[in-house]
Amino acid sequence: MARRERVMRMSVEQPLWRALAAYRVLTMLYAIAVFATSYREFARPWVAVAYFTVLVAWTLATLPKVAGAASCTRRFLAADLTVAIAGILLTVLADTPERIADGRPTLPTIWTAGAVLAFAIKGGWRWAAVASTLVAAANLIERGSPARDTVHNVILVWVASIAIGYVVEVARASERTLARALEIEAATRERERLARDIHDGVLQVLAMVQRRGAVIGGEAAELGRMAGEQEVALRTLVSGGLVPVARVPRDGADGLTVGTVDGGTGEDGDADEGRPTDLRALLARYAGARTSLAEPGAPVLLAPSAARELAAAVGAALDNVRRHAGEQARAWILVEDETDMVIVTVRDDGPGIPEGRLAEAEGEGRLGVAQSIRGRLRDLGGSAELISTPGQGTEVELKVPKAARVSRGKAEHR
Repeated sequence: MARRERVMRMSVEQPLWRALAAYRVLTMLYAIAVFATSYREFARPWVAVAYFTVLVAWTLATLPKVAGAASCTRRFLAADLTVAIAGILLTVLADTPERIADGRPTLPTIWTAGAVLAFAIKGGWRWAAVASTLVAAANLIERGSPARDTVHNVILVWVASIAIGYVVEVARASERTLARALEIEAATRERERLARDIHDGVLQVLAMVQRRGAVIGGEAAELGRMAGEQEVALRTLVSGGLVPVARVPRDGADGLTVGTVDGGTGEDGDADEGRPTDLRALLARYAGARTSLAEPGAPVLLAPSAARELAAAVGAALDNVRRHAGEQARAWILVEDETDMVIVTVRDDGPGIPEGRLAEAEGEGRLGVAQSIRGRLRDLGGSAELISTPGQGTEVELKVPKAARVSRGKAEHR
């Protein structure tokens, strides 16, 4: 979770701004070095010295401006490009006509490209095209004619800046897509968690009211009918689908109903506070005359919320046994404490689940297995495997890493 938040906060273009800041400083030093090696050949070296004094002060003073898109304003970009173009045009005054005709570099040399790249990173390829065109015009004026080397340098700056601007635009679009995808994923996880909680409590109560009302008759039957309609509507809502009412049986039996074990979703269950919880204590409530619990002799420790979620998944599996294998069916719970994970197996001697029934029930919005069992284990970074052979019972194997925990309604795996 923390890694995902770091990805969300990091801008894909931030490394480009850091590279641009370094580029401006290095090319400033390079321009000074080029001038220093040939200053005797200049017609008016004092013009070049004055320009380089301004260039050094400007480059160092504006380093914070190229630290990010927010600080790199349009006004700064215009001023920066003006400094670059002024240096190109001042070359005519500082240097001799022979050196200019010979293709010697301008005063700012490749520092000019930094001003154009700032336009590209800030505004994309269109801004880069405008800035590089202005620089190209200044170079042609300085040279006096479109010589081959000048045209070559102009085209190089033009293509490079436009390409970088286009890459920046694509990167920004990708960043927005990634952010939207992460938001959708987070919303989906939250919807699944709410669906689990609703399925564990509200839907089961509505189904019970419907059945009892049908048995009692009279006004209670009408109340049961209304409860059944609300159950169908709520199942459709939490499953996220459009399920026709006629597809869902009125008796509330789905083969996949879950128990009402506390899954740790209240205020106390939202944070992993306190010492680790012994899973055996949470599972002991399920042991009875027809449910056997086999556990290690030592405590099975998990984070409190992870232990509650695992116990709730076991309760959902046992509730399915009671609902569909009958009250007389036997169930066995086996707890295994491995080095890096906890494995809980729930097995029964019922008739098993017919092939295709799970997919059919999930399509009808009955999410006992999909959400209350598999959903819980997936959020914990674990897995839930269900093996059922008609006539030979059902076995559910739940695996949870010991490092799993649940925080603020969402699962994390550290």
